[in-house]
Amino acid sequence: MFKRRLDLPRNKSFFLFGPRQTGKSTLLRKTFSEAETIYYDLLRSDEYTRLAANPSLFREEVLARDKSKTHVIIDEVQRVPQLLNEVQSLMMSPGKPPVFCLSGSSARKLKRAQANLLAGRAWTYHLHPLTHLECGPRFSLDKALRIGTLPSIYSEESEESAHRSLKAYVNTYLQEEIAAEAITRNIGAFLRFLPLAAFENGNILNYSNIAKETGISYKTVQEYFQVLQDTLIGFLLPAFTKSARKQLAKHPKFYFFDTGVHRAVCGKLSVPLHPGTSEYGDVFEHFIVCEIARLIDYAGKDYTLSFYRTKDGAEVDLIVETPAGKVFAIEIKSSRAPDAARLRGLKSFGRDFPEASLFCAAPVPRARLLDGIKIVPWQEIFGVLEL
Repeated sequence: MFKRRLDLPRNKSFFLFGPRQTGKSTLLRKTFSEAETIYYDLLRSDEYTRLAANPSLFREEVLARDKSKTHVIIDEVQRVPQLLNEVQSLMMSPGKPPVFCLSGSSARKLKRAQANLLAGRAWTYHLHPLTHLECGPRFSLDKALRIGTLPSIYSEESEESAHRSLKAYVNTYLQEEIAAEAITRNIGAFLRFLPLAAFENGNILNYSNIAKETGISYKTVQEYFQVLQDTLIGFLLPAFTKSARKQLAKHPKFYFFDTGVHRAVCGKLSVPLHPGTSEYGDVFEHFIVCEIARLIDYAGKDYTLSFYRTKDGAEVDLIVETPAGKVFAIEIKSSRAPDAARLRGLKSFGRDFPEASLFCAAPVPRARLLDGIKIVPWQEIFGVLEL
């Protein structure tokens, strides 16, 4: 059992969003005991069919509950969005309503259905794949890079089992979240798009090139990337745009939410990852970017994330800005001995923004200072950001 960094409130209703198999159900069951909870699992076909046909049954059952049941959990609430109207009705009814715990793996379906999001009556949380801190002594960087950190997959006893589980995950996700819920009508076009989107992971997006290669329109490509965000399978990293002296990239980068899922979509699970190769460096960067984003979310920090790229090719992997005005420029290198030549992007950023703190996160044994850039073991960058 992993100790998650997300603490759920006991006395406030909330939404808990996260991709499939991040451990939402496990966290809910661990936080709220069976004795105090009514649990609705909408992945069960009988429960789904019953409540989809007559959502008012939910309200009637909650009103008739034993009052020792102080919490009501609806797992995969996006499958029956109409239940949220019943939840709001119960929240506004006389007496003390129960605490509602509403989990889901697709915010998109709630948005498309114009579902009642309870007008601020419920907080929102996100659960991500495991972080290195949650793995504790069991954490292996090489393993996290190869198969990702979805709890059930990271816990597999063998690499072969992990690969089979990841392939099944990708196929099931597509079937259940894309096809079954009719998120996109042209499933064939989406299936052509998805592997190409995976190969663009960590790159600046060129929607026109992707449209040409897939045979779909520019607008549809943009919509498909929005689908990936709304179904929580990936996120956009915007370009830093605050330099008045240089022409900067305008299009965002895209990252899948997990390194293992990304490698499965690419069909590269059986390809070894060797330190020193460009592919290893790409996956290491992907892992660190995801790890920073996850821990910022768990810490509740209002940080802004972006990347820096000039027309001349100077680039910094991650710019972190805090509400207090601090700016951290972070280059991510998988080399065990990063040199000055590999840190030119940081130097370029430092010249334009001398108040910024310049860091390189790398698998080095000890921190060192090089031309005003602090090179730190990658595990230390989270402390620098107070995560």
